[in-house]
Amino acid sequence: MQESITLGRVESRLEDLSYPVSRRDAAAALDGVTVLMADGNADLGELVGNCLTAEFADAKDLYYELNNAMPVEALGEPGQSDGDA
Repeated sequence: MQESITLGRVESRLEDLSYPVSRRDAAAALDGVTVLMADGNADLGELVGNCLTAEFADAKDLYYELNNAMPVEALGEPGQSDGDA
């Protein structure tokens, strides 16, 4: 199923996974979820696959690691909205 979400919805989407979860399983579960970013789009499963940690204890661990894996340009400038009204 194809799904598109904004950056502001990523953390809640990660909470849908069962933890602990391996990077590989999380990437597979999130494959096909498109994240709408300030400078284009990216597949959430692919972003998770690019994380360095092998296993995540909870959604917050994965979310923090994911922020490190995202390109800075994609996040926009500080203070910008991610498009949610």
